[in-house]
Parts: sequence; C-alpha cells; structure tokens
Amino acid sequence: MQPTKVKLPSLHNQRVLVTRPTQQADQLIDLLKQCGAKPVHLPALKICPISDTDSRYAQLRNQMMNLDHYSIIICISPNAAHQALEWIDQFWPQLPEGIDWYAIGKKTAHILNNQDILAHHSTAGFDSEAMLTLPELTDIRGKRILILRGSSGRAMLAETLTARGAEVEYANLYDRTCPEYDDTHIKSIIYNIPLSSILITSGEALSNFVTVAAGRQKQFSTDSLHHLYLVVPSERIADQARHKGFTRIKVAQGPDDLSMVTALNSANDSEANA
Repeated sequence: MQPTKVKLPSLHNQRVLVTRPTQQADQLIDLLKQCGAKPVHLPALKICPISDTDSRYAQLRNQMMNLDHYSIIICISPNAAHQALEWIDQFWPQLPEGIDWYAIGKKTAHILNNQDILAHHSTAGFDSEAMLTLPELTDIRGKRILILRGSSGRAMLAETLTARGAEVEYANLYDRTCPEYDDTHIKSIIYNIPLSSILITSGEALSNFVTVAAGRQKQFSTDSLHHLYLVVPSERIADQARHKGFTRIKVAQGPDDLSMVTALNSANDSEANA
C-alpha cells in the first residue's frame, strides 16, 4: 500500500487504461480508484512460467539448484523476483552465502528484501543503464553472474558485463507473450467508451498493446489512441511511442505505481510531452 502521508492527485472520473500483467495490476488499480479514476484493465503482457514439460526446464532447474556457483545474481523485474523466490523456496531452505544480489528497480529489490535476500539497486534509475553505473559491477573480471529474467528482453546488461570480463548466464524463468483478446472485448475496453489515458511500463507492452488494439484482423483504426495521454516510465519507451504515432506523452519518474499515477495527473493538467 502507498504511504498515507502521500497526497494523491485528483483523477475524478478519468477512464484510465492499465496494461500491467495480471500479477502486477491490483495495487495500481486500487491507487487509481483512490484518486477517483475509473481504471480499466487490459494486460499487454502475459507471464507464463517455464513448466516442467518445457525443453528448457532442465537447464533452468540446474541453474536454480546451483545458485551457490555464482558470485553475483541480478534480478531483472518484479516478475523475475516472484518466480525466483518460488524456485528458491523449493531448493534452498537456507540461502547460500557469498552471493551478491542486485535488482533492477526499487520494487524488485523490495520483493527480494522482504524475503531476507539483501538485494542492492541503483538509485540513479530503474533500467540496465542505471544498474551498470554501480561501482560494484565495474571490477568483475572472472566473476560468474546469473541474470534472472524472462525469456526475451534487452541484451545490453549481459553484453556489457561480459565485456567487463564476467562470465554471464541467463536464467529464463518465464515467457512474456502477447495476450489474445476477442474483438468484442477490445471494442468494449478501448473504443466503445472514450479513454482518458493509457499507462504503459515497457516497450514490449507498448508494442503488444498496439497489436491487440488493432483487432485480430487489423480492422480497428488506432489513430484515435495516438491523441490520448500516454504515460511511460522512460525516455527510451517514449521514443518508441513517438515512432508508433503517439503525440501526447508524459515520462514518469519511474515505473512504480505512484510515479505513474502522479505523472498521469501532470499530463492531464497540461499539454506535457516527453
């Protein structure tokens, strides 16, 4: 829950589209309701844990059983943190010692810290670029590093750490896929009743949203969406949104719920563009 001392913005009767995955949307929706908004939920990402029938399962199981073989473990996201904790509960009744844990973003670190895993995060930001500024990740020659993540994503972190002399592996804990929706559902959520704003927290979610908004047969025009306020957590995602035709973009201070909601209020109060 958000601290009660925080003054929440007034979003009375604004119909705000939330695109977070199902597992991450509840607190954001509750916060929007506290602000007087009318949130609607259309997940733009589907999180699918790697199952024991998947050909990749054996490698993942081996990595998670051998966490003590790594000097550094980096957790990419809240989803990765939740999935990793399930594996740790299964194989590690006592966490192995001697590992330096890192998390991208305060929220990811908080999830791990709540389970007594001391995870460091950069206060300079919530992405790979911010993580790579940490002095502790500069002199890493010969270190074995495990990156906990979904099965797709940016390669920048691993490539940079490898260039610095580390031996880097990915533990792909889940797949991120584009959800499929019935066209009737898309019309009722996006088009039948006008939206005020859209909240997008990743480039992949942005791409998926544009895909599903067009309908199964690409029969819906998404032009009307380009003039809605779009709140994103970074300049990188704002650039992607511009390339897709969005014109009213606000960059939040971060991807956390309060930052996104506060930026939404600021965007609707002015013609703010990223």
